[in-house]
Amino acid sequence: MSAQVAAIEEFYRCHRNLVFGYLLRRCSDRELAADLTQDTFVNAAMNLTGFSGGSETAWLLTISRNLLIDHWKKRRVPLADESSLAQLVAPESGPESVVSAMAVRQALGAMPERDRRLLVLVHVEGFSHQEVAAMTGAKEGTIRMATKRARDEFTTHYQARTR
Repeated sequence: MSAQVAAIEEFYRCHRNLVFGYLLRRCSDRELAADLTQDTFVNAAMNLTGFSGGSETAWLLTISRNLLIDHWKKRRVPLADESSLAQLVAPESGPESVVSAMAVRQALGAMPERDRRLLVLVHVEGFSHQEVAAMTGAKEGTIRMATKRARDEFTTHYQARTR
């Protein structure tokens, strides 16, 4: 076996579970997630010259995200998180849920962009702390702490608007 083939196999072994887990969370279909995981690594292998350095994980997750979006566009299937996001923001119909949805938007709007984006990555898009750390180049513990602080800040802003 050549050194290049061995390197590609090692790259796949190191990242396949992360890519598969990300895709599975986004589409809730094991078969589709497995197919798109394979496509992600095929695309990555064919486009190694497109990798400009930085985080390999972020690059792979971007490829997998784009493949999933392309799949949904072709199938005209709605994004998996649209209904769950609507449920989070407005779980019931009625005036109380509208007020709650407005409070969520206002609380998020009052937060610094970095904290708001972190909450969206973790709680809306479903990335794990490990995945966010890989995307940003930060340590996982740093991301955990920043997420906790952002959640606490969101809670403070939200409670101030719902009292």
